[in-house]
Amino acid sequence: MSEIDYSKRSFNYYPTNAIVFSKCVGNRWSAPEVTNDFNFSLHCFAGVFHYAPSCFEGMKAYRGVDGRVRLFRPDENALRMESSARYLDMPAPSVEMFIDMCVKCVQENWDCIPPYESGASLYLRPVLFGINPQLGIKSAADVMFAVMCSAVGTYSGAKSLVPGAAVLSRNYDRAATYGSGGYKLGANYAQSLHAYNLAHKMGYRELLFLDSATHSHIEEFGSSNFFAIKHGCYITPNSPSVLPSITNKSLRKVAEEFGLKVERRTIFIDELETFEEVNSCGTAVVITPISRIDDKVTLESGTITREYRYGDVCGPVSEKLYKRIVGIQNGTEEDNYGWCMFVNDPK
Repeated sequence: MSEIDYSKRSFNYYPTNAIVFSKCVGNRWSAPEVTNDFNFSLHCFAGVFHYAPSCFEGMKAYRGVDGRVRLFRPDENALRMESSARYLDMPAPSVEMFIDMCVKCVQENWDCIPPYESGASLYLRPVLFGINPQLGIKSAADVMFAVMCSAVGTYSGAKSLVPGAAVLSRNYDRAATYGSGGYKLGANYAQSLHAYNLAHKMGYRELLFLDSATHSHIEEFGSSNFFAIKHGCYITPNSPSVLPSITNKSLRKVAEEFGLKVERRTIFIDELETFEEVNSCGTAVVITPISRIDDKVTLESGTITREYRYGDVCGPVSEKLYKRIVGIQNGTEEDNYGWCMFVNDPK
């Protein structure tokens, strides 16, 4: 494989060798297959095209400092996909099947895994979607589960721990109070695209959504969860319409390890001015520091912007949390929790 400059790569699709897939038809899963054909052949009436019975996951394979390849908490991704599939009332792969197919995908694309020194990783995208022809509005009876991958750099091309600005979403909601926000469905992301595009055009890296019922408290960013640091506390929203982030869950555990108090609770907008550090967190970035959050409030006299500032560098507590998680993922820190699963070289 030719030498690749991963420093120029962002979080995008780059060609790999193969994908792994299986179909569940009539409640029976087929044996997983490996193919280098990246085009699915689906019936035009497949439910995924009409009613969006689709969910997905995001995870990474890391080549460590010791040369070994690790998956970070794949069992959590498998359980979250099961939860999403239950919400959609469609079949889901077992935890064992999910992990086995992810491992197979990594092995089939072994020469695409970036070297440790690059800071890049092999991003895995497991997807589950309805394939049976249907016209009526109902859950998918038959599904395809596929695992694909891409060797990626950082999200949006930004360097690690470089802060970016965010804006509150006053006119658009990500998820309804009693809706599907707590599940990783493709439809949830479609819901946020227009608002996200507007924010990007305005120069913001992130869009911070509020609760849909009252627009009074914080939910999550368009791409990932929200957390803040204040007076020795790690604070993150507790809401059924917020996606249960595996990265956030891991950060909370590490925060406790460092002696921080962890609070999962309602966070009202006015509290933004009291935080010392604010971040978005997720698989693609681990942590992205937020330098500023703008709140644009429209009044009869015009639009007033209130700014909440957190500094132009990553906060010290957030940086410490980041380094601990990344260290576990790449083998430079002790994995006391057994979070990493090693993948063997297929040769």
